[in-house]
Amino acid sequence: MIRLSLAAAALLTLTGPAMAQDRQEAVFAGGCFWCVESDFDKLDGVLETTSGFAGGTVENPSYREVTAGGTGHREVVQIVYDADIVDYATLTEYLLRTVDVLDDGGQFCDRGYGYTTGIYAQNEDQLAIARQVSATLSEELGQQIVTEIVDGGTFYPAEDYHQDYYEKNPLRYRFYRARCGRDARVEQLWGEHAAFN
Repeated sequence: MIRLSLAAAALLTLTGPAMAQDRQEAVFAGGCFWCVESDFDKLDGVLETTSGFAGGTVENPSYREVTAGGTGHREVVQIVYDADIVDYATLTEYLLRTVDVLDDGGQFCDRGYGYTTGIYAQNEDQLAIARQVSATLSEELGQQIVTEIVDGGTFYPAEDYHQDYYEKNPLRYRFYRARCGRDARVEQLWGEHAAFN
């Protein structure tokens, strides 16, 4: 019996830390949430992504309400990540290198406030990190990044049909992304430093 208990304790010691995760949340707006979700799902350390809305005045808004304008929300993605694998600074830089950080009128073919870029910091540490990353990348570009950095606020998930859209509708998604010129503009802006290179 003692041998079995020691073996179980040893097994827990060996597997416990590997199974433990330092789960943190980030909320980013990068234009179309289908694209942001797709980009972040490819990143090591990202555990979950959920498309939704943040920053507005209407509780639990619908996609139609947000895209019609007037609610003050942006399309965002809530990212749950393992901070032991990827840190917030890396996630923030990754976001900024996957969008047009100089466009304050929307992103690519999607226009209007709901498609503008934003970082919704969940705490003071994230706020400071986001500001530092943005300043560093502004210096690299030689131009001011227009991505707004704000306190987190409330996140509202979008309707189910928006979740994992790029997996559920791969042909439509790829056509949309190519037609909007997202990757071409990011490549033009960031060159070899674009996140997907």
